Amino acid sequence: MKEGIHPTNYRVVVFKDMSNEYTFLGRSTAETRDTIVFEDGKEYPLIKLDISYKSHPFYTGKQVLVDTAGRVDKFNQRYKKK
Repeated sequence: MKEGIHPTNYRVVVFKDMSNEYTFLGRSTAETRDTIVFEDGKEYPLIKLDISYKSHPFYTGKQVLVDTAGRVDKFNQRYKKK
């Protein structure tokens, strides 16, 4: 493994799943200006997540196809057999 290429500024942060308000502690080097008071009463930097294992369809068993702006329909129309 090469030396000197890995970050050394890891810090404890709170990750928050914005779809269901689930929060958990972890370590990260990502920069953020947001902070939150966690369950233990301490204030931590906050990293907002779109999805976590609490809301991911693979882990919840709720497989849902999200068709954003009809992309699936456009694809099917463009490449359907003639």
